[in-house]
Amino acid sequence: MRLNVKIALLAVVAAAHVLSSCALLGGRSASRDTFEISAPTGVGSIRGGTGAQLLIKLPNALKAIDSDRIVVKNGDFGISYLEGVQWSDTVPRMVQAKLVEAFENTGSTGATAKPGDGLVIDYQLIPDLRRFEIVDGTAAIEMSIKLLADRSGRVLDAQIFTARAAASGDDGTAYVAAFDEAFAELSHQIIRWVFSAV
Repeated sequence: MRLNVKIALLAVVAAAHVLSSCALLGGRSASRDTFEISAPTGVGSIRGGTGAQLLIKLPNALKAIDSDRIVVKNGDFGISYLEGVQWSDTVPRMVQAKLVEAFENTGSTGATAKPGDGLVIDYQLIPDLRRFEIVDGTAAIEMSIKLLADRSGRVLDAQIFTARAAASGDDGTAYVAAFDEAFAELSHQIIRWVFSAV
């Protein structure tokens, strides 16, 4: 009887080992299509400009947004992630990089950089990314930004920016195109605001 119990236990352990090996080798979740938004290129037509050097800090964001997944809002409180797709980086890092590019594409700043780029900075943009999600088939982005004078540490102005764009479908490609459109509008708003403030 004891021998049978030992054999049964060995069989269970062996089966568990085989299953865990399968999970490591071939049981991974299905691969996801990878996307990223683009930096708007039509921002050179924005009036004004500045010779100041700008620093754009990494946006603060809740953990649900601070990932490489596309957030879909369900009702008033629930969220889920769109299956089969992912961003090329975490959302805050992607937004930071594309916002730097958007300012550079204006050709109307002294320089725009991220922390660690080694520039002597005049002004900092300190963003909080509040929303970056799909709501009822629409891409919704909301970001608050503080404009800080680097030398004095004084906040010159603060503003909340929002942009929305309806998706043409309910798949990853359509949602990313909607985010791209909304981000272009958001970038225009932010650039106009900074140019008027500095």
